[in-house]
Amino acid sequence: MLGPLSITDGRDVVVLPPAKPTSLLAALLVRPGEVVPTSRLRQAVWGEEQPATAKAALQSCVLRLRRLFAKYDIEDRAVVAVAGGYLLPADGDSLDLLHFRRLTAQAEGAGEAELPLLRKALDLWHGPLLTNVPSELLHRDEVPRLVEERLRVLERVCEIQLARGRCRDVLVDLWEATRARPQHEGLAAQLMRALYRVGRQNEALAEYRRVRTHLREELGVDPGTELQELELAILRGDEPRGPVPDTAPPAPLSLLPAPPASASHAPSSHAPASHTPPSHTPASHAPPSHTPASHAPPSHTPASLAPAPPSSSAASGAPEWRPGARPAGSGHPGPRLPHVPGFTGRTREAAALVSHLSGDRQGGSAPVLAVVSGGPGMGKTALALHAAHLVADRYPAGAALLPMSGPDGTPRPADEAAAELRALLPSEALPGVPPGAPLVILDDVVHPDQVRRFLDATGCGAVVVTSRMGLAALVATHGPAVLQLGALEPRESRALLTAVLGEERVTAEPAAVHALTEACGHVPLALRIVAARLLTRPRMRLADHSAWLLRDLPARLALPDDPRMSVPLALDGALRRLPAPLADAHLRLARLDGRITAPDAAEALSVSETDAEEVLERLLDAGLIEEDQPGALRMNPLFRAHALHRSGRAGGPPQAVVTTVRHALPSGAT
Repeated sequence: MLGPLSITDGRDVVVLPPAKPTSLLAALLVRPGEVVPTSRLRQAVWGEEQPATAKAALQSCVLRLRRLFAKYDIEDRAVVAVAGGYLLPADGDSLDLLHFRRLTAQAEGAGEAELPLLRKALDLWHGPLLTNVPSELLHRDEVPRLVEERLRVLERVCEIQLARGRCRDVLVDLWEATRARPQHEGLAAQLMRALYRVGRQNEALAEYRRVRTHLREELGVDPGTELQELELAILRGDEPRGPVPDTAPPAPLSLLPAPPASASHAPSSHAPASHTPPSHTPASHAPPSHTPASHAPPSHTPASLAPAPPSSSAASGAPEWRPGARPAGSGHPGPRLPHVPGFTGRTREAAALVSHLSGDRQGGSAPVLAVVSGGPGMGKTALALHAAHLVADRYPAGAALLPMSGPDGTPRPADEAAAELRALLPSEALPGVPPGAPLVILDDVVHPDQVRRFLDATGCGAVVVTSRMGLAALVATHGPAVLQLGALEPRESRALLTAVLGEERVTAEPAAVHALTEACGHVPLALRIVAARLLTRPRMRLADHSAWLLRDLPARLALPDDPRMSVPLALDGALRRLPAPLADAHLRLARLDGRITAPDAAEALSVSETDAEEVLERLLDAGLIEEDQPGALRMNPLFRAHALHRSGRAGGPPQAVVTTVRHALPSGAT
C-alpha cells in the first residue's frame, strides 16, 4: 500500500481497480491488526452520504474482498468479523507498511547499520499513496499521517548523511522533500547546509528566501530562529550549526561550462546566476494524491527535483566530492522525473518520440532534439515524461524537467535553466561524455532563443521541448523531430476515463461517457478533471455529472484546490500570451460554427482575405485552432465554448481587429 494499492506474489503485481472493495481494503490496511468500527468503514467506502442499506452493502463488500483474497491464494489473511467491526491480520511479511515500520524500528540504535536499514525502508515506497482508492476520508485523515512517517525517516537519513560529510548524496532527496513540504523548516535547513557545504552559497541563500516568502504569503510568519541564524552564518561564511562534516566547505563548483556572454541572457537583477529552481506551487509536482495522473499537467516545480526515493546504492559510503576530484564509482543517482501513472492514448506519438530518443546523437555530439507542441491542456508534458521514462536506460546520468516560463507566461532566461541543471547533475555527468549526458525536458518554451541558448550553454544527450507554439524558427535552424498534439481520438478519451474510473463504471453508461468526452472536446486536461471529480464521488452517475457540467461549460471544468487543474485558467493564460489583436481575433472566430475558411474569417474579422490568412496561421501556430481538412481549419468545441463564454463576460466580442497582426508578434515567435 506504499503507493497504489496492489497485491503481489513477489513476481507479478496487480493494481486494484478504484472500487468500493478497494476502499474497504485500504481502510482496514491503514489500521493493520486493529478492529476498525463498521461506522468508520462505511464512511471510508461511501463518505457522508451512505445508502439506506449500508450495513448489508458493507457485508457484501467484505464478501467480495474475501473472494478477491481467495483468487490470489491469500485466504489466511481473510477479513475477520468481530463485535462492532472488522480487522485484517497482517505482519511485516505480508504488508509493506508494517515491513517499513519494522525496518525503521530495527534501525534505532543499530549503529553503522542504521543508514542501510532506513534506506531499505524508503525503497519500499513507490509513488503517491493509494491513488486508486476513491475514499475522501482516507485521503484526508490517513494518507497525510503515513506520508509524515516517511518524511521523518527521510529527515533522519539526511541527518546521518550530513554528519558524515556526504552532502551531495542528500541534495536530490531534499529538493523533493522541500518542494512537497515548502513550509517544513527542518528540511529547508538541511538543504541549506548541504548546498553551502558543496560550495553553492547563492543557492543556499535563495532557498532561505523561498521558505521565507512561502511562510509570509501562506501563514503570515517569518522563519524560525534556526533558519534565521543559518542564513546569517552562511552570509558570514561561518560553518552553520548542525551535523558537521570532517571537511570545511569547499569552494564554489561548476559542473558545466559557463555559457558564453553572447549565447545567453544575463542573469536577472533579482536572482543570482547560480539560481535556485523556483517553486511555482507549494504542492508536490504530482496531482493530489487521490487523483491518478495520466494527462494531468505536472506542477511547474522542477520535476527533476522530485524523484522516487533513491535506492540504497546512494548510501555507499563514498567520500564527499570536491572540486577537482571525482569519486570513483560514487553511484550518485542523477536527477529523476516524476512518473505519469496510467498514461493513456497517444500511442503513435509516444512510439515516434521513443524511437527518436533511442537513436544516436546527431553528429556524435549534438543532442537528440524533439519538439512537442500543441494547444493548452493537450498533454504535451505528460507525453514527454512518458517517453523519457521509456528510454531512461539510454541516459544513465538522469533526466530533468526544467520549466521555461513563469505562471504569467514570462520566458525564463536560458542561463537560469542551465544553472539549475548544473545543480542537479551528479559530478560524473560532464559535457563531452556522451554515455553520461542527461535527457532534459524544457517545459513550456515561449521562444526559440530559449532553446538555442540552453543548447549552447549545456551538454545534454537529448532535449525534448514542449511548447504551445510551433517554434518553426527552431525547426528551421536545428531540425528536431516534431510532434503536434491535438485532441484525443474518441476511443482514447474513453480509455482515459476507464483507466481512472474502472471498466465497470464506464461501461454502465455509454451514452453519458460519449456526452462527457464530447463536452470536454477530447482535451486530456478536461477529461482528467472530469475523471478526478467522478473518482471522488463514487456514487454520482456519469449522466448526472454530464448534465451538471453542461449547465456551466467550461467554467465547471476546474478543480477548486489546484489552479493547474482548470481549463478556463489554462485557456485564459494562452490568450494572455498572445498579442491583443490575435486574442481578439480568436474570440471573434469562435462565432463561426464548424469549419473556418479564409473567406469566412475575413468576413468575421472585417479584414482582407490575406490578413485573415495571416491571423489563422498565427492561431494555428499557437494551438488555438487546428487543421480540419485542406483549405479549412476548426476550433476545438471546448476552446470555442470558452471563447464565447469569455466574450459574454466582456459584453461581446471586440468591435474591430487590428490588421497588422504580424507586427504585433515578438521577433522569432514563428
